[in-house]
Amino acid sequence: MTKLLSLNDFETPARRRLPRPLFGYISGGTETTAARADNRAVFSEHRLVPRVLRGVEGRSLTHPLFGRDWQAPFGIAPMGIVALMARDGDVAMARAAQAEGIPYCLSGSSLTPLERVREANPDGWFQAYLPGEDDRIRALIERVRKAGHETLVLTADTAVLANRENNIRSGFSTPLRVSPRLLWDFGLRPRWVFGTFLRGLMTHGMPHFENSFAERGAPIVSQRAARDHGRKDHLNWQHVALIRDLWKGRLVIKGLLSPLDVAEARKLGCDGVILSNHGGRQLDYAISGVRALSVSREEAGSMALMVDGGIRRGTDVVKALALGADFVWVGRPMLYAAVIGGEAGVTKAIGILKHELHRDIGLLGLMSPTEVSAAHLETPPPPRG
Repeated sequence: MTKLLSLNDFETPARRRLPRPLFGYISGGTETTAARADNRAVFSEHRLVPRVLRGVEGRSLTHPLFGRDWQAPFGIAPMGIVALMARDGDVAMARAAQAEGIPYCLSGSSLTPLERVREANPDGWFQAYLPGEDDRIRALIERVRKAGHETLVLTADTAVLANRENNIRSGFSTPLRVSPRLLWDFGLRPRWVFGTFLRGLMTHGMPHFENSFAERGAPIVSQRAARDHGRKDHLNWQHVALIRDLWKGRLVIKGLLSPLDVAEARKLGCDGVILSNHGGRQLDYAISGVRALSVSREEAGSMALMVDGGIRRGTDVVKALALGADFVWVGRPMLYAAVIGGEAGVTKAIGILKHELHRDIGLLGLMSPTEVSAAHLETPPPPRG
């Protein structure tokens, strides 16, 4: 891994390691992939304004969130079916995050029981894909409470399944359909077959969706996996009010882009929101979460205003903070790192981003990410006419 110098460097070796359907699932967006592209494009529209001769010896990346000082202003975002991509990938990411002092959030679409992941990281968050069904909401919240989680993240932007043409083109499906094409694609990646898939089968058996509901979900090869999602299109703000009443820990809503929704989350007593277009995987042409920061800052009030999507460099973190974010989340690169090197790979990726950010803070003339403000961004010229 000595040749991996940036988060972008993890993608190519991960593509070489993974079967085509699995890499396509991770890397792809929806339809034209415009939403995913905007997650990166927005960062090129902003320039930084450094101060010099400030004396930056002894600077620190320590950053507060929810009453705790973390060792960097970024965390590992929730991602589904990680254990199919990287051997014991959920546990690997959880352990790396714990050791590096950054938050980690387990996906409700994971293939590893949330209780086991929490043992690996007692500070981990849990992200739920809840349907608009009161009984299932109550049951899952009780399970998460018993596991000992303190922060629950509700993803709100999956009411309807996205049109992910890329999955069809690459041969990925839910459930996984065993076909000559799938067997061929798997056979082309023997290192993944023997090092990840078969070792996982021998250790934990056929992967199941473990955390969709209070009970164990369907195997990834079962036809029930496609139907076992509940009434997500029925989920509404009344259900959020119910969740807020039931859940006594911190409640975060993920997948908001409109400041009106941010205001609604604040009114219902949520502790934070994550502005996100789901990695460009839901509504095509949806704006990036970073674009929604400025207009959402006032509506957020005292809530933690967080963002994900396209974070690849320390300067991306700086720009998001300057635009009003309290914290940022990184997704795909951390999964690619787990594919390549397990826990050591994720630790390497976290370290790269930390080192970049530590350098960038110093070059800006700052001692800490908490000092980043709008003053460090170039003010765009007013529109002509």
